[in-house]
Amino acid sequence: MKILFDEDVPGKLARSLPMHEIHTVVGMEWGGVKNGQLLTLIEQEGFNIFLTGDKNMVDQQRLQGRPFAVLIMSAINWPVIRPHIDAISAAVDEAQSGTVKTIDCGTFSRKKPTGE
Repeated sequence: MKILFDEDVPGKLARSLPMHEIHTVVGMEWGGVKNGQLLTLIEQEGFNIFLTGDKNMVDQQRLQGRPFAVLIMSAINWPVIRPHIDAISAAVDEAQSGTVKTIDCGTFSRKKPTGE
Protein backbone atom coordinates (compact mmCIF):
# COMPACT_ATOMS: atom_id res chain seq x y z
CA MET A 1 0.00 0.00 0.00
CA LYS A 2 1.15 3.51 -0.79
CA ILE A 3 0.46 5.60 2.32
CA LEU A 4 0.72 9.34 2.89
CA PHE A 5 1.32 10.54 6.46
CA ASP A 6 -0.14 13.97 7.18
CA GLU A 7 2.11 16.55 8.84
CA ASP A 8 0.80 15.63 12.30
CA VAL A 9 1.52 11.87 12.10
CA PRO A 10 4.74 10.84 13.91
CA GLY A 11 7.37 9.65 11.46
CA LYS A 12 8.38 6.89 13.91
CA LEU A 13 5.16 5.10 12.97
CA ALA A 14 6.62 4.30 9.53
CA ARG A 15 9.00 1.77 11.13
CA SER A 16 5.96 -0.15 12.37
CA LEU A 17 4.51 -0.45 8.84
CA PRO A 18 7.47 -1.99 6.98
CA MET A 19 5.36 -3.76 4.35
CA HIS A 20 4.05 -0.44 3.03
CA GLU A 21 5.43 2.42 0.96
CA ILE A 22 5.33 5.41 3.30
CA HIS A 23 5.54 9.05 2.22
CA THR A 24 4.99 12.21 4.25
CA VAL A 25 3.33 15.49 3.37
CA VAL A 26 6.61 17.24 4.19
CA GLY A 27 8.65 14.76 2.13
CA MET A 28 6.34 15.36 -0.84
CA GLU A 29 6.91 19.11 -0.29
CA TRP A 30 3.20 19.63 0.32
CA GLY A 31 3.61 21.23 3.75
CA GLY A 32 1.08 24.00 4.30
CA VAL A 33 -1.14 22.91 1.38
CA LYS A 34 -4.83 23.35 2.26
CA ASN A 35 -6.84 20.15 2.78
CA GLY A 36 -8.95 20.45 -0.40
CA GLN A 37 -5.90 20.78 -2.60
CA LEU A 38 -4.05 18.12 -0.59
CA LEU A 39 -6.81 15.58 -1.26
CA THR A 40 -6.53 16.30 -4.99
CA LEU A 41 -2.76 15.79 -4.86
CA ILE A 42 -3.23 12.49 -2.99
CA GLU A 43 -5.54 11.29 -5.78
CA GLN A 44 -3.17 12.44 -8.53
CA GLU A 45 -0.19 10.67 -6.95
CA GLY A 46 -2.08 7.38 -6.57
CA PHE A 47 -1.93 7.00 -2.80
CA ASN A 48 -4.02 4.17 -1.32
CA ILE A 49 -4.28 5.62 2.19
CA PHE A 50 -4.11 9.06 3.78
CA LEU A 51 -3.27 8.81 7.50
CA THR A 52 -4.00 11.91 9.57
CA GLY A 53 -4.79 13.14 13.06
CA ASP A 54 -7.02 15.95 11.73
CA LYS A 55 -10.40 15.08 13.26
CA ASN A 56 -11.98 18.21 11.75
CA MET A 57 -11.32 17.06 8.21
CA VAL A 58 -14.48 14.92 8.22
CA ASP A 59 -16.64 18.01 8.69
CA GLN A 60 -14.66 20.22 6.32
CA GLN A 61 -14.06 18.01 3.27
CA ARG A 62 -15.85 15.41 1.16
CA LEU A 63 -13.89 12.28 2.02
CA GLN A 64 -16.27 9.42 1.18
CA GLY A 65 -16.00 7.93 -2.29
CA ARG A 66 -12.46 9.04 -3.03
CA PRO A 67 -10.06 6.59 -4.70
CA PHE A 68 -8.14 6.21 -1.43
CA ALA A 69 -8.97 5.47 2.20
CA VAL A 70 -8.76 8.13 4.89
CA LEU A 71 -7.69 6.92 8.33
CA ILE A 72 -8.01 9.41 11.18
CA MET A 73 -6.01 8.67 14.31
CA SER A 74 -7.59 9.55 17.67
CA ALA A 75 -4.17 10.69 18.94
CA ILE A 76 -0.90 11.70 17.32
CA ASN A 77 1.46 11.82 20.30
CA TRP A 78 4.02 9.02 19.84
CA PRO A 79 4.07 7.77 23.49
CA VAL A 80 0.26 7.60 23.39
CA ILE A 81 -0.05 5.77 20.05
CA ARG A 82 2.92 3.40 20.46
CA PRO A 83 0.90 0.82 22.47
CA HIS A 84 -1.76 0.89 19.72
CA ILE A 85 0.49 0.04 16.77
CA ASP A 86 -1.31 -3.28 16.20
CA ALA A 87 -4.66 -1.46 15.86
CA ILE A 88 -3.13 1.09 13.49
CA SER A 89 -1.50 -1.64 11.42
CA ALA A 90 -4.76 -3.62 11.25
CA ALA A 91 -6.68 -0.52 10.14
CA VAL A 92 -4.11 0.09 7.40
CA ASP A 93 -4.31 -3.53 6.23
CA GLU A 94 -8.14 -3.46 6.18
CA ALA A 95 -8.52 -0.01 4.60
CA GLN A 96 -10.78 0.20 1.55
CA SER A 97 -10.76 2.94 -1.07
CA GLY A 98 -13.54 5.47 -0.63
CA THR A 99 -13.90 4.93 3.10
CA VAL A 100 -13.16 7.00 6.18
CA LYS A 101 -12.34 5.35 9.49
CA THR A 102 -11.23 6.63 12.87
CA ILE A 103 -8.57 4.53 14.56
CA ASP A 104 -8.84 4.42 18.35
CA CYS A 105 -5.21 4.78 19.37
CA GLY A 106 -5.63 6.43 22.73
CA THR A 107 -6.05 10.05 23.71
CA PHE A 108 -3.54 12.65 24.72
CA SER A 109 -4.21 14.70 27.82
CA ARG A 110 -1.88 17.22 29.33
CA LYS A 111 -0.93 16.58 32.92
CA LYS A 112 -1.91 19.40 35.21
CA PRO A 113 1.07 21.05 36.88
CA THR A 114 1.44 20.15 40.53
CA GLY A 115 -0.30 22.51 42.87
CA GLU A 116 -3.46 23.04 40.81
